[in-house]
Parts: sequence; structure tokens; C-alpha cells
Amino acid sequence: MKWNPTCVLFFLLLAATLLQCHSPEGYSSNKPPNVVIIMADDQGWGDLSFNENPIVSTPNIDSLARNGAIFDHFYVEAVCSPTRASLLTGRYAVRAGVYSTSEGGERIDLDERTFAEVFQESGYKTAIFGKWHNGSQAPYHPTSRGFTEFYGYCSGHWGSYFDAELEHNGELVSSEGYLTDVLTDRALGFIRKNQEHPFLLYLPLNTPHSPMQVPDRWFQKFDTLEVPSHRHTPRENPEHTRAALAMAENIDWNVGRVTRLLDSLDLADQTLVIYTSDNGPNGWRWNGGMAGIKGHVDEGGVRVPLLMYWPNKIQAGNRISQICSVMDLYPTLISLAGLKDALPPKLDGMDVSPWVSTDSSTLDTQRHIVSYWKGKISVRSDQYRLDNENHLFDMGKDPA
Repeated sequence: MKWNPTCVLFFLLLAATLLQCHSPEGYSSNKPPNVVIIMADDQGWGDLSFNENPIVSTPNIDSLARNGAIFDHFYVEAVCSPTRASLLTGRYAVRAGVYSTSEGGERIDLDERTFAEVFQESGYKTAIFGKWHNGSQAPYHPTSRGFTEFYGYCSGHWGSYFDAELEHNGELVSSEGYLTDVLTDRALGFIRKNQEHPFLLYLPLNTPHSPMQVPDRWFQKFDTLEVPSHRHTPRENPEHTRAALAMAENIDWNVGRVTRLLDSLDLADQTLVIYTSDNGPNGWRWNGGMAGIKGHVDEGGVRVPLLMYWPNKIQAGNRISQICSVMDLYPTLISLAGLKDALPPKLDGMDVSPWVSTDSSTLDTQRHIVSYWKGKISVRSDQYRLDNENHLFDMGKDPA
């Protein structure tokens, strides 16, 4: 039997169509990228070894920095709930209805559309494992705001990090082990389960927020170490600092567990990994000489690390010097995932995706980022910070 070229082409096209239709959830091999967002709680800019803290070692996070993009001047809100609201909505927290961390002031307005909702409606599997802190009951609960699965706690503070009582999709559950490890275990299970589908994983970890509890295996290194001296040394609690840095090394170990799993499942090239924190350090400790800590609208209270890692998509070793805000992550994620048609019309953040693949020095934003908390305001431009007492600082010449 002879086949003419037209028949051969027809059957090849038919076979390709059938293969695509029978792939999981209808996605082809050109499926959208996975997204993993890891957010530490109360980790300062200076709590990582790639930022030259002299006594902490965070090799897995350092690897993300070395092989991805570093945003040198990334700004969040001064405390937990507002930062998380800005991340989820792409807006200043007060515009999204969040002005406090409790008594209803932490809840995101219902007319805001979270980026998780955009991803969920675009066919992504979505999950959050960790601290939510933007509303405890429906319709403010994470499962009402774009996440299919939630495992963790909705409040801003948890009593114990060992064998904790938590929530799984509205049901109380008991965990076994150290909470940061438990949350990461859940994240790993989610990745394995959904490795054939595009997924959005939000992993807002619980540390180094108090209580300052950490397994002995992490604390032993710091038990007798001298903490580095700095401008605020007389106000520092060394024991608190040692515990925070031990927690930072535990976080790093768990970050490594996530990235190694992505490698082992051949998902690394398909996955955008973001690492950041929700505010400045929860105590006076070494932070690169910056003024202020958590709850302050000074540089040290609102400047935190931001790393983006995506092999072959994001330029390795790229350092972005322009100021950037947590509000920018919403439009940037939407852009990198190719979902621009789903972008809400009114956002305060800007799409900075071009910065991770080009020379950001050629991009002039001329923008201002406002920091607000409990009646105190400061404003940051690329060159200056106007603080709450109307002092103007040239941050290039006087970053401290």
C-alpha cells in the first residue's frame, strides 16, 4: 500500500492533536511555567550569607542569588499582613483594605482579585503552606482567595513550632516535627503530586518570627559564637540573634530541599522560584548598617532580599539596582507566566520582568515607593529617602 505525502501529513497532525488532548489537564509540552514563592517571616536583609553576614551560612539561598537575579533594593511593608496583602493584590496594602495585623484590619477587601485567583482561573494547581495572616474565615480565607489547598495557620503568631496544631482546608489537624520542616514537607508533596501540571506554590514560612524555637541541631553552631558588632549593638539581645540565625540556616536547608526536588523531577527549567521576606529583622541585629527594624518605615524596616531563579530564562548573576516593591511581583508573575490578558486594570505595582533578562541600568523608572505604618510615612526614590521626620537622605552616599 502506498501513502501519498498528503495522507502522511494528515495522520501526523492527527496524532499530535490526540497526544495533546490526552495529556494531563489538556496541557502540551509547552505548558506555562510553575511558580514557587518562598517568603520568610521577619528575616532581615542581613540574615543571609550572600549579603555578607559573617557568621551565618545559607548556601542554598546563596545559590539562587548566584544563578538568578538579585534585586538589591527591594521594599516591602513594615510588618506582616500589609506585605502579604501587597504581594497578593499588587496594590498598596491600605488601598486593599489592610491597615493592621489583627481585629479585622488584616483582611483583604473582597473586591480585590489576588494573583492566586488569576493563576487558578488559568488552569494552575494552587496551594499555600504556612502563614496566611490576611483573614481567618471565608470569604477572607485562603481557599476563598485563589488557593485550592491550605495547610498552616491564618493568624500572625503561633504558640509553638513543635508538633503544632494547624489547619488543613478548614479542619484542625495535628502535625509532627518542627513546623518549618513540616510546611516544607507539604510543599514537596504538592510538587510531586502536580509535577505534570502547571502549579503555583506559595510557601510563607513561619520563621524567624517568634517564638524563638529551633531544633538543637541548628542552634548548636551559634550557642557560643560572638554576634557581629554593629551600630545598634547595645540594643541587641545576642541570644535572640543566635536563635534567629539558627532559624535562617534551617530555612536555607528547607529551600535546598525544594530546589533539589525540582532538579530531580526535571522541573527546574520549567519553574520560577522566588525568595524573599515580609519585613525587616524582628530585633536589633547586624543588617548592613541600615537604620530601623521590623515595624519601622526606615530603610532597615522595609528593605529585604528578593531573588528570582529560573534557569535559561533569568540571567544568572543579574543585579538590579533600581528600587522595586513587593507590589511589583503581581504584574511581574502574570507577565512571566504569559497571562497578561488576565491582568487587573488597576495595580500600584509595575511589571519588572524585563529587568531579569536585560541590563536594568538602561531602564529609568523615576518612581517613588511609599512606606506607611501606624501614622508614620517615608518615601523612597532611586537616590533618596525622605523619612518620617522630614529628613532627606542621599541613599547612594549615606545608605546607613
